Formats: sequence, structure tokens, C-alpha cells
Amino acid sequence: MIRFFLIWSMMICSVKAQLYVADPFILKVDQTYYLYGTDDKNAKGGFPVYTSTDMIHWSGPAGNGANGLALAKGESFGTKGFWAPMVVNYKGIYYMYYTADEKIAVATSESPLGPFKQSNFQPVIGGNTKEIDPHVFIDENGQKFIYFARLINGNRTYGAELNDDMQTIKETSIVECISYSQPWEVTSGKEWPVTEAPAMIKNQQKYYLFYTGNDFRSPAYNVGYAVSDSPLGPFKKYEHNPIIKQDQVVQGTGGCEFVTNSDNELIMVYHAHNGPGKPTPRKTVISKTMFFSEQGSDNIIFKVSDKKTFLKLQKLP
Repeated sequence: MIRFFLIWSMMICSVKAQLYVADPFILKVDQTYYLYGTDDKNAKGGFPVYTSTDMIHWSGPAGNGANGLALAKGESFGTKGFWAPMVVNYKGIYYMYYTADEKIAVATSESPLGPFKQSNFQPVIGGNTKEIDPHVFIDENGQKFIYFARLINGNRTYGAELNDDMQTIKETSIVECISYSQPWEVTSGKEWPVTEAPAMIKNQQKYYLFYTGNDFRSPAYNVGYAVSDSPLGPFKKYEHNPIIKQDQVVQGTGGCEFVTNSDNELIMVYHAHNGPGKPTPRKTVISKTMFFSEQGSDNIIFKVSDKKTFLKLQKLP
């Protein structure tokens, strides 16, 4: 009886444990959600993956690689700085786009749990320019696009057409989509403005490109968006950016991505600082979102719910 109580207590405690995954991305496959992201404690080793059926309580790491990793260092491009993965299921193959060595790479697997591997150990874009935070968007007509941040006099968001092989780009299509223009996007006194971590969604034939501005260590780190009639712009920023409400408890919100829940609601997943003055490890958060018509205008506005749900990690004792 005592042994049963101890096991039960440990499981209850573990369910209440905060999940710490930065730059989170959630993939839904049938009735299961898979969460990938930056491991603040081990960004040199690869990417863990967690699973859930309700998007709130998570188990793992559950990857098919060593130590529950979905992608492990040594099996794909990169030696350090494994950041910001996202996964696309295309024609039965899972493609993981990620950052390593401040370049963008892609690895493939037959399972969302991995192992994700790459045969040529090469980045998507060559050259010496630093690029981070990839996001892939497939339009209704089948066209494929990749968005990313380039480190050129600040972090600037770029986009390009992705070839049908899902692993190379049309280099002549690379275009700058978003750069610094709103005061909140730069930390006071700094000379390096930031518009990074792009994510694209489409609504009523408009393209909404989300990005995160400011320094990730700053409590003012937050999400904004810009709108265009075309996947590669030109984009017009929402004049009331940033869009996530912050307070003394929740700060440094950024690195957002989107997933649809079982009720067909669009959910934003993002990270937040561990606490005031404590940027890491970063907490994983979800919020519901909605589009609505602006009063007296034809504009469709995107809104993030003020309610924030912190994701929980369950570890078996």
C-alpha cells in the first residue's frame, strides 16, 4: 500500500512539472501531437521530441534516437547550436528543418519520432552568411516556401521558394520580407535590431507572416506580424504590434508556431522566460487565437487570447 502511494505521488508530481522547450513546434499526426524545440540545457546534442494526446500533458523525451532524441548530433549536419526545429509531413516523409552552426539544414525520417538523418551533411543555403530559425509553408496550390532569419546588421526575416525535393531552394527567389521598423523590435541602447523566428499562416487569401522582435534575453521579446497578398511580400506590419500580452509573471514571449487542435481551433505555441530576470530555461506555452474584422475597416485582425496555458511534462517514475 505504501509503495503504491509513493508511485502514485511521484506520478502526480511529475504531471505538474513544467515543460521547458524553447522555440517550440507542434506537429499533429492523427490523434497524437509531437512537440519539438530547442533544449536550453543541451543545445549541442540535437532535438528531443515529446508526445501528447491533449496538447497540455506531455511524455518523453520519446524519440527513436539515443536518450529520446528525434535528431542526434553526428547523424545530420551540425556540431553545435541546435535550435528551432520544425517538421513537415510531405508525401509520407517527415522533413525536419532546423538550425545548427548558425546555418539551416534539413533531415528526413519515416517517423515523426525519428531518427532524422541527412546523407550529405550540408546546409540548405551555402556561403558564409549566418541563417537561423527556418519555417516551411506549403500553399494551397502546392508551391513551397521557406522563411528564415539572416544575421546582417541585425536579424532580418527572409523568404524563398523551396524546390519540390523539399531540401533545396531557388536561390534567385530569396527576398527580404521583414526588418526593423518598429521601436519595440530593438532593446534600448542596442545597435542590433531583431526580427526573427518566422511563421506563416494563410487566412482568406491573405498571408500572415509572424516574427519575434527584440533580444531573446529581454523581457520585451515578443511576437508581431505582417500581412501580404503574396507569400513573399511585400509585407505590411500590423500597427499595434506586439501581440502577446505580458505581465510581471509572463515575459520574453517569442519563437511562435501554430497547430490546429481537435476542435479545429488555431493554437499558438511559444516560449516564455522562466521568470523575471531569468530568461532560461524557457517555459513552453500555448494560447488560442482568432481572426476578426476591424470595426470600420476591411482589415482582418489576428488576436492572441490573454489566457496562457503552460505545458506540463509527465515522466514515469
